[in-house]
Amino acid sequence: MTTATVDVAYGSRSVTLEYAWIAPERSGAPLLVFLHEGLGSVAMWRDWPRTLCDAGGYRGLVFSREGYGRSTPRPAGERWPTTFMHTQAVDVLPRLFAQLGVGADGALPWLIGHSDGGSIALIHAANFPGAVAGVVAIAPHIIVEDLSIASIERARDTYLATDLKARLARYHADPDSAFWGWNEIWLDPAFRSWSIEDLLPRITCPLLAVQGVDDEYGTMAQIDGIAARIPHAKLLKLPACGHSPHRDQPAALNAVIIDFVRAHPETLRDRRPEVTR
Repeated sequence: MTTATVDVAYGSRSVTLEYAWIAPERSGAPLLVFLHEGLGSVAMWRDWPRTLCDAGGYRGLVFSREGYGRSTPRPAGERWPTTFMHTQAVDVLPRLFAQLGVGADGALPWLIGHSDGGSIALIHAANFPGAVAGVVAIAPHIIVEDLSIASIERARDTYLATDLKARLARYHADPDSAFWGWNEIWLDPAFRSWSIEDLLPRITCPLLAVQGVDDEYGTMAQIDGIAARIPHAKLLKLPACGHSPHRDQPAALNAVIIDFVRAHPETLRDRRPEVTR
């Protein structure tokens, strides 16, 4: 996948973000924007975004958040605040869209988010109702569970004791930036009370929430909690599937996403996220 970079300024920061388009020549086709997990990046998605876009006839946009992939690394020693996902959803994503012209044709993008990216997609949709065609939240977090913390603690031990850093270096220019940025905030005691449950009822767009039955980072309380607060949400619970359904059950996931997008044709943008420059 050929990547490029774009400069995005938000708050007091100015960062360079890595991104890639998938099949931009499919003019008029739905645009899927892929939001990666806590250790993800453009490269970490591997070929799944293109496979889904080719199967459904979509356009796609993949990017690496600050601290990941070939985007600006997290400054050494800096910890993300407990509001880091809200910042990405409310401050960074609208500015990235403005820089890349997402929605300039009047069409609404679909957000396809995995794990932390799924939570970011939900926060964005709640804050900008009417600004997205729909959300597919794959293994999202709406609360912090003991299971999540235990798995993230094991990931820390693995990073310190094995070659995980070297393996992550294939996907991130600065693997310490990616790993510790994710790991330290999730294990911060102040993050245990993090929740987006109160935001969920504000989501009006079509929503598909997906989780593997064997997810090692979250229980079904995550997507069941979504359904309890968003009556129109559709749930997909995949057997023999862990935290990454796009790797464990790609065919089943793709089929459901394609059917879901087809059932909700894109509408014209009626309100763009307001960006303060």
